[in-house]
Amino acid sequence: MTEILFYHLVVKPLEKALPQFLERSLERGWNICLQTLTQEKCLALNEHLWTHAGESFLPHGMAQDGDAEFQPIYLTDGTENPNGAQIRFFVEGAQIAPVLAATPEPYERIVLMFDGNREAELLDARAQWKALKQTDATLSYFQQTEDGRWEKKA
Repeated sequence: MTEILFYHLVVKPLEKALPQFLERSLERGWNICLQTLTQEKCLALNEHLWTHAGESFLPHGMAQDGDAEFQPIYLTDGTENPNGAQIRFFVEGAQIAPVLAATPEPYERIVLMFDGNREAELLDARAQWKALKQTDATLSYFQQTEDGRWEKKA
């Protein structure tokens, strides 16, 4: 069964927190699919992952780059999973339920990251939590502490 984790960003923005999650997932040997709500956010994260850490980068690509099946991290605003990802990240209010319905093989883990300082993302995360609670999914909720660490709340 797929484990679904909600991460409530409070202090560090997505652009600071996300690379750490992606690095840990790659260390586990997992392919990653990162889903945004809009193509604009997808393009912004594409640029950010090349430059986020000065001397290093996170290997990734998008559909227009070609060879999607070989990308360790695949960025999309759609429901596809061309790289056979074991973990899928949802940001910017991207919806989990359509992906679960469209995916014949479950992911090891699904992660929804949302900015608690943005009302729309907060309300969307609450709605997704409530809807997924009605299923047999295993849900966990983590909130960022003032020092940027993660505390499990549910």
